[in-house]
Amino acid sequence: MPVPGVDSRMTRVCLLGDEDADLPFDLLAYETAREAIASYDLDEPFENAVAVETISLGAAVALLNDLQWYIARLVAEAFVLEPSVSETEWLSRDLAAAIRDEAVDPGETGEYLAIYGLEPREDGPPEIVEPMFARRVDGEVPAYDLRDVEETLVVRVTEAEFGA
Repeated sequence: MPVPGVDSRMTRVCLLGDEDADLPFDLLAYETAREAIASYDLDEPFENAVAVETISLGAAVALLNDLQWYIARLVAEAFVLEPSVSETEWLSRDLAAAIRDEAVDPGETGEYLAIYGLEPREDGPPEIVEPMFARRVDGEVPAYDLRDVEETLVVRVTEAEFGA
């Protein structure tokens, strides 16, 4: 199932703020960060997150590289949704860069997963809660069992991130 509200032809970048950050506010407080994302339409798909649509996987990884200073200080996780890989499963930043650099075949990326629970909130977008790291079993994503949630966000990760 495609991600609601997302143009399935566009690559999407999502930055999830650290617990002590108010990412939409804090990121835009920096002039150089504002300039780096000025040409993008920002939205907040999750609590304490910022997302933008880019034209390609290369543009998404380049944007993340441009924002590295801010990511290191304000961001807990950075995800990329690349429709040529999956319309529903996100990629970790490291995996997105590896695919862009042709170090990893996109078709071989679905084994290692970080599955996040999504908890609805009354006054805004859902909150992303702690990840459950799991391997795909018989082609299926394992059920999230850390909390009782109705929805999840699946992120494909590298083998190194999986073992970390």
